[in-house]
Formats: sequence, C-alpha cells, structure tokens
Amino acid sequence: MKRSLAILLVSILAVSITSCDNAPDGAKTSENKSNDKASTQTEQPSKDNTDETSKARSSEKLASILAKGAENVKARYAHRHPQETLTFIGIQPGMTVVEALPGRGWYSKILLPYLGAEGRLIGADYAADMFPKFGFFSDEVIESKKTWVKDWPVEAEGWRDEASASISAFQFSSMPDSMNGSADAVLFIRALHNLARFEHDGGYLTAALSEAYRVLKPGGIVGVVQHMASPDASDEWASGAKGYLKKAFVVAQMEKAGFDYVASSDININPNDQPTEKDVVWRLSPSFATSRDNPELKEKLKAIGESTRMTLVFRKPSASQ
Repeated sequence: MKRSLAILLVSILAVSITSCDNAPDGAKTSENKSNDKASTQTEQPSKDNTDETSKARSSEKLASILAKGAENVKARYAHRHPQETLTFIGIQPGMTVVEALPGRGWYSKILLPYLGAEGRLIGADYAADMFPKFGFFSDEVIESKKTWVKDWPVEAEGWRDEASASISAFQFSSMPDSMNGSADAVLFIRALHNLARFEHDGGYLTAALSEAYRVLKPGGIVGVVQHMASPDASDEWASGAKGYLKKAFVVAQMEKAGFDYVASSDININPNDQPTEKDVVWRLSPSFATSRDNPELKEKLKAIGESTRMTLVFRKPSASQ
C-alpha cells in the first residue's frame, strides 16, 4: 500500500514538472513576462538615452575642433565661449545653418568642420546698399559688395576640407526664394546692431528678420549673441549706432517678426563692461578703436575684455502651431 502511494506521488510530480517546462508560448507565467519585458527594455535604449549619446558625441566633436584652432583664435575663447554658445543655441552636426555677417570667418571656420559633410553653411551679408551709409568704407569695399555672393564662398572654400559642410551665400534684402524653408538655424552673432542702426533708413532690420523667418524650416531656431546695453540706457544711445542694443528691444523685434522667445543665457555676460553713454563698443578688444595712440588707456580697456553680450534663442513656430 505504501509502495503504491509513493509511485502515485512520483507520477503526479513528474506530470506537474513536465507541464511547466512545456507551457505554450501564449501561456507564460507573469514572472516570465516581466523578465521578457525587462530584457526588451535593456536591448532597446530609450530615445532620451539616444539623444544624450548624440549630444555627448557632438560636444566631443566641437571640443576637438576648437582645440585645433590657431592660437590667436583660441585667445578669444575666454570672451566668446564658442563651445557653450553653440551648445546652448542647439547647433548640431548635419544642420543647415545661416550665419549672418560671417566676415573673415571666425565662427565660419568652427562651423564648417562641426556641421560636417552632411551639413551646409550659408553666409548672409548685409545688403550691398547698406554699406555706403556707414560713411567710412572705401569705394573699393563698397564695390566688392556687388559680387560678395559669388566671392565669399570662393574665399570660404579655403577654410574647409572634404569632411566639412558645403557653402553658399546671399545678401539680406535679396535672398532667393529657392532658399525658403531650407535652414535649421540662423545665427546673428554680433550682427543685429548695424541692422537696427539703419532700420529708419531702409528697413534693414525688418528685412533681415523677415528673411530669417522665411529661410527657416518650421520649428527652426535663431541664435542671437549681441552687445547688450543696460535697461536704464537711453533708447537713443542703445539704437545700435554705438554697438549696443537692449535685450527688451531685441526680444520685441524678434517677436514682431513672428518668432517665439525660447531662452536666455548668461554665457557671454561680462560684468567688467559697464559702458557710459559716451562709450562705443569698439573701444574694447579686439578693435581698441579709441586707444590706438594711447598705450595706457589701451591696457585699461584690455583688462575689461570683450563686450558684455546677451545670448538668446528664438524659434519659428512649427507647422502644427
């Protein structure tokens, strides 16, 4: 009797174990389902993790490019903070970026390798008919602006290699319609004050911001770095003619043009720059326009550093807004 009972228990146990091992796929236990879910989550990183990895790689790429800069260029990093500035604005490799007033290429030479072969850099100069209004450009310079759209890309080719962004150009007030909706970002780095200065005599600021809006894709960004006047300064002094603009003025003009204000940073604030209404921004490094014949004054101004600057980000509303 006892032997028969033992055989019966062993048989029941064997059947039970066999049933667990051969459970159908659709009948897995809750514990197995939880383990499968955890495994899936491990194998498929979240979008947030992917974005952070991409940002980290972009940051490393930018840092590497900046480290290779010429010594006279790197001397400006402490004042212009290119790593922090481009990161804050949101510039990423592969983007199409419009750079207002690229000049001799201080930022262009950083952007070209950073944007990479899949990116595009578009230089945007002031309108050709704006330059005579300054009153100090030579006839040769003014004449050269008539062919700048062709000439600047040729010059900029010398700043790039096969791994760099492609190059094109236009002048404000005459941007071709073919560029509409083509850019991811527009940069106005120390470029708005002259547009504001001559706004009353040609509508140059209005035209430039209108074209910035047109060239951007929906959701595209505008980064502004601009010599900043105190809120207490007179509007006349902070008109752009002295180089400085008020933050409230810039925000108002951008919003008037249709952009949404996104964020502000103190990255480029220099508390040592405390201009009076007798001062111009070009008294400071690197111009030293008011102290070229006064070494003692130049040393004092050199100790101030470059101008204090607002750093702002705006966005063109997305198509769904």
